Formats: sequence, structure tokens, C-alpha cells
Amino acid sequence: MPIDKNKIEQAIRLFLEGIGEDPNREGLLDTPKRVAKMWEEFESHREFNMTVFEDVGSYDEMVVVRDIQFFSLCEHHLLPFFGKAHVAYIPDKKVCGLSKIVRVVNKFSYRPQVQERLTAEIAEFLEKELQPKGVAVVMEAVHLCMAMRGVRNPDSVTVTSKLTGRFLECQKTREEFLNLINSHKKI
Repeated sequence: MPIDKNKIEQAIRLFLEGIGEDPNREGLLDTPKRVAKMWEEFESHREFNMTVFEDVGSYDEMVVVRDIQFFSLCEHHLLPFFGKAHVAYIPDKKVCGLSKIVRVVNKFSYRPQVQERLTAEIAEFLEKELQPKGVAVVMEAVHLCMAMRGVRNPDSVTVTSKLTGRFLECQKTREEFLNLINSHKKI
């Protein structure tokens, strides 16, 4: 469903009034428009062309893109959570453009979300599009809903994972993936 900028602007004005602010004061006057524009930007990340290449020779080893920065909003509190995604797959006759892996993470993260579903949606999308021998997704995030409210624990990091195919079935493959994403040597 496409976003409705007018409804977003109205809702933000009401929200500001609801928390005791004056939406007509100088610093807040354009805030409803800014928020609507932000959601329009988020919407633009959801659709893209998944470039897939089927002529990859006999390449059938792991492809890993690690340390993909992502940002999302907790659907329970509408507060940000953010961190890094590590995504891998083992090709079976198809590979995708490497930037497409980042776009897949963005596609599912730029909306109200929970980290567990986000992790699964990324893996399931890659499974469907690439039909690989396996997919692995590990996400590490700081949730502001835990850091600045509730338990107020700003140093907590939530880690979720979704493994399919060889990553799930073969301990050696899983260990190789985990070793690759945990080797923090910068190139």
C-alpha cells in the first residue's frame, strides 16, 4: 500500500499536540512535512530490480556480505533499532549483484518491524529469488526501546539468525560462515 503523505502530516501534527507541543512553533512548523518525506524515502527502498546472473561457471562456494548497516523502527514503540546484518548464500547456478544483498536488507528494514521477522524475511526472499543451496542471515542490533525506556539498558545487543539449507544442515558450513562474519579484519 502506498504511503499517504497528507495523513502522515495530520498524524504528526496531532501527535505533537498530544505531547503538549505547539506544532506551529518555528522549530516544529515543518516537522510534519519532514516526517512524511522521510517515510517517502523509506518507501523508495522497498522496490528494486533483483539482478540475477545465471552464467557463473561452476562457482558454488559461499558468498558473504557482512557488516551491512541497517536501520528500522520497532513496531511496538516506533523507536529505532539499528545495527549490522551479515548475509551469505551458497549459489546453485545463480548469483545476484552484491549491492542487491544490501538492497534486500533495506527493503525489509525501512518500515515498522521486529528484528526476528526482519531476519527471516531477508533469508526467505533470497531463498525464493536465488534458489541457493543455503542462506544465512545474522543480525545484530541496538534497540532504543530497550536503551532509552523500559529497562534502560543501552549496551544490550540483540542477535538473531536464520539459516537454511547447508548452513542449517552442515555444522562445518555454519562454522565457516560464523568465522567469516566474526573476523573483523578490515580490508
